[in-house]
Amino acid sequence: MNSRPSIRPELREWILSTTRAGHSVPEVLQLMKQSGYDPRQSRSIVADVLKIPVATLNSTTVPTSTSTQQARRTRHPEAPSVSVDGHRVDISLSVNKPALRVLDGILSENECAELIELARPRLKRAMTVDTDGKNQVDHRRTSEGMFFTLNELPLIGKIERRLATLLDMPVSHGEGLQILHYLPGQEYEPHFDWFDPQLPGFGTITAVGGQRIASIVIYLNTPEGGGGTAFPEIGLTVTARRGSAVYFAYDSGDQSSLHAGLPVTRGEKWIATKWLRERPYKKT
Repeated sequence: MNSRPSIRPELREWILSTTRAGHSVPEVLQLMKQSGYDPRQSRSIVADVLKIPVATLNSTTVPTSTSTQQARRTRHPEAPSVSVDGHRVDISLSVNKPALRVLDGILSENECAELIELARPRLKRAMTVDTDGKNQVDHRRTSEGMFFTLNELPLIGKIERRLATLLDMPVSHGEGLQILHYLPGQEYEPHFDWFDPQLPGFGTITAVGGQRIASIVIYLNTPEGGGGTAFPEIGLTVTARRGSAVYFAYDSGDQSSLHAGLPVTRGEKWIATKWLRERPYKKT
């Protein structure tokens, strides 16, 4: 006898899209209860859709802290193209190590222009994260920048959801979108985005959200000269082209993910950077 619940396609899709957007299982169950679903039936449905044991949902209190949540990994987009909510993204380059993709058309020209204008009044000297998890001025990074908070504006939320769907990662696993502005001669010297477990502040930096696992660098304009993203360990330089992006994933200690923002030689460069964590991230 088949005891699996009968699930309407639209309900199944709602559960999947809601969890991908960063809502926890208890939040999904609460929303279903508010909509009139029987709690016992809701647990069976959610367990079936998410492929998890229903027994883990039988308790009235479900652990939601990041320490109990399984670490997530991104899904690498595959060539030649993918459709994200009707938005076509072309994969023009794929590398296996590090897992790297060049994504063409990730943003439209209008979206790029709007991001620049929204960020311009809030620019300050770009910072890096020190060993205590605090922001610091770093001589290796000479650009100006700013951060948007998650879903701060309609455009920000739209971009975050697009990236979350593309990489199969909840919005909640992302740090705030950072906008950076480079003038001629400015650069970001070779560095890693993952946090070194050997540094004394590693525990503080990863206390919320865990380790960084992937980066997306989106080019908001095409510089007149220079400004590409170099990966010296694999002999690759990605050209900065408006509306395209380079996505790369990594593990802690992955030397192949070494990268640099090359100096701008003519004109200016605008980029948006998104870092993803293995668990939900909320800066305190």
